Amino acid sequence: MITFFRSFFQSKLGIAVTLAFLGLIAVAFASSDVANSGMFGGVTGGDRVAVIGERRISTAELTTNANNALQQARAENPTLTMEEFMAQGGLDDVLQQMVSRSAIAEYSNAMGLRVSDRLVDSEIMNIPAFQGIDGTFSADSFRAALRRLSLTESAVRDDLAMGLYARQLVLPIGYGAQLPDSFARRYAQLRNDTRIGNAASIPAAAFAPEGAPSAEELQGYYDANRADYIRPERRVLRYATFDIGAVGELPPVTQEQIARRYQRDAETYAASQQRSFTQLVLPTEAAAQAVIDEVEGGVSLAASAQSKGLSTVSLSEVERETLQSQTSAQVAAAAFAADEGTLVGPVRGDLGWYVLRVDGVTQVSGQSVEQASEAIREQLQEERRRLALNELTTRLEDEFRDGRSLSEAADELGLEIQTTPPLTADGRIYGTQQSAPEELARVISFAFEKPEGSDPELAEIVPGEQFLLFDVPQVTPSATAPLAEIRDEVTQAWRRAEGMAAASAASARIQQRVQDGATLAQAVASEDVDLPAPQPLRLNRQQVAQQGQVSRASLLFFSMAEGTTKRVRQDEANTWFVLKLDEIQTPEIDEDGQLFASVRQQLGQVAGSEYLDQFLGAAEGTFDVEMNDVAIDAVRSQLTGSVN
Repeated sequence: MITFFRSFFQSKLGIAVTLAFLGLIAVAFASSDVANSGMFGGVTGGDRVAVIGERRISTAELTTNANNALQQARAENPTLTMEEFMAQGGLDDVLQQMVSRSAIAEYSNAMGLRVSDRLVDSEIMNIPAFQGIDGTFSADSFRAALRRLSLTESAVRDDLAMGLYARQLVLPIGYGAQLPDSFARRYAQLRNDTRIGNAASIPAAAFAPEGAPSAEELQGYYDANRADYIRPERRVLRYATFDIGAVGELPPVTQEQIARRYQRDAETYAASQQRSFTQLVLPTEAAAQAVIDEVEGGVSLAASAQSKGLSTVSLSEVERETLQSQTSAQVAAAAFAADEGTLVGPVRGDLGWYVLRVDGVTQVSGQSVEQASEAIREQLQEERRRLALNELTTRLEDEFRDGRSLSEAADELGLEIQTTPPLTADGRIYGTQQSAPEELARVISFAFEKPEGSDPELAEIVPGEQFLLFDVPQVTPSATAPLAEIRDEVTQAWRRAEGMAAASAASARIQQRVQDGATLAQAVASEDVDLPAPQPLRLNRQQVAQQGQVSRASLLFFSMAEGTTKRVRQDEANTWFVLKLDEIQTPEIDEDGQLFASVRQQLGQVAGSEYLDQFLGAAEGTFDVEMNDVAIDAVRSQLTGSVN
C-alpha cells in the first residue's frame, strides 16, 4: 500500500538527484533490443513488452528499469544476483509499476491535464545534481550527470513529465483521508489488547525421513529449489600498494631556489603587526557617533551597546588583511592607523557603521632568508615529491591504457603483488565471514564492474599519499551450485522439506480435531508420533512489539477471532504451530489521549493508500493493457544470460 506508493515514485534518477515524484526508474534508450521476432499477439512490434492506451513500453526500457532496480536493491544486499532478483518476482514488479505509471500519464491526458516543456524545464533547473557551484543550473553539470547515469535528455524529460502528471493527479487522492472514530477506537484498543490461549508446536524433525532420498527425489527437489543454491559472483584481485617513497631520490634543493621562493613570498616573511579590537556595528552613522559620544563621556563601549540592545565582538590578534576581509578596506585602514587604547569610528563597512577600540598592538618580527631557509627547503622538497608522485600516477594510468601489465608496473616500482582469495561484492572472502584486506575497501565495488582481464587500474587509498594498483584476473559468475558439490546440503534441506510437509498435514489434523470438539492437548495426543505438549499463552500486543518477539505465529495469534483455532508455518523454527485463542481482553481507551490521536492519524494514512490503490486499478482498467509474453520472456532470458 503505502510502500508501493513510495516505491512507485522512486527511480534511478530520483535516487541520484533526490527528486520526488519521478517514476520507478528513469529509462535509458541505449539498451539493445532483445526481442525482434515480431510475434507479439495483439500488440504491434516485437520490441514492445506492453501497450497501455497510446503508450508503449519497450524491451529496452524494461531491461534498463530491471537493471537499475537490481542496483537499487544491491544497496541493501550487495551480493544479490539477477537470478535471485528474478526469483523474488523483481521483473514482474518492475513491469507492473511501469504499466501503472503509464496508465496514470494516459489517464491524466484523458482528463485534460497537461505538462508543458517550460514546467519540465523548471523541474530540471531545480535538481541539485544539475546545478553548478554557485547553486544555479549548469548545462555542463546537466550533461555530465546524464552521461554518468547513461541517460538521454529526452528520457529524463519524459520521466519528469510523467512524475508531474502523477503529482497533479495522484497526490490529492489520499490527502486528508479519514476514517470514523469508531474505527480508531477499536484499533486503539487492539494496540494494547491481551490474548489468552494455547499453542501446540509440531516440529518437522518429528516427521523428517531418516534415510537418504532416491536420486530422482533429490534431483527433483534440487530442480524445484535451484534459486536457494545460487552462489554469488566471486572475483580474484591482484594488487600492490605504494606511497610517496616510490618516486625515489630527488635532486637536492639549491640555495638559489630557496632565495627565489623567499623573494616570491617576501610578504610572508616581512615584519607585520597584529591587533586586538572590541568591535560594534550600528545601522547608521548617527547611531555610531552617538555611541562614540557616550564612550568619550565615560560610558564603556560594552555598556553603551547593551543599552541599545546590541553587543560587542572581540577580535584577537588579527592582521590587517584579515580585518579587511571581514569588514572593509576603510575600516581596516582606520583601525591599523590608530594608537593602542583609542576609539576608531564611525567608519562605513560591509555590515554598517563600525566603532572599534584598539585593545592591543603586537609587533611580529620578520624572518631573514637565512632564518626561513630550512622551512622553505622542506616546503620545496614536499612540493617536488608530490609533483613527482602526480607525474608517476599520471604516467602509470596512461601506460595501463596502452597495454602495460600490472606485473611490469610492479617490477619497475619494486612492489610485491598480492593476490586475494575469491571475494564477493560485499567485501568478504567467499565462504567465510572474513573481510577483504582493508586497503581494498575503496575499490571493491568498482572492481566488480570491470570485465575479467581488463586493463589494470590505479586508485587512491589515502588521497595524495597512498595508492593502489590492481587488476581482476579471474571472475566466477553467479550460478547455481552443481548438485554433486552440495549433495549433503541439499539432502538435509530435502529432509526438512519432507518433515515440514508431514508436519503441515499433522497440524491440519490437529486443527480439525479441535474444531470437532477435542481439547488441543487431546488433539495433539491423538497423533502417532510423540509431540510436545501444548503450552499456555498469555500475550500482550504492545509488550510483544516492544520486546521484538514478533513472528508469524504471534502475528496470527493477534489477528484471530476469539474462540477460533488456526495453524501457521514458522520456517525459521522448522515448525508448524496450532494456535487456539480462548479470550481477548481489551482496555478502555481515552479518546482525548495521545494513543487515540496517533491511531486515528495512522488509519487516515492507510485509508489514503487504499484510495490510491483503488484509483490505480481503475486508471489501468480504463485502457486496454496488452502484454507481450514473448518479449517479456526474451527480456527475462537476456537478463539472466540464458539467451541462445
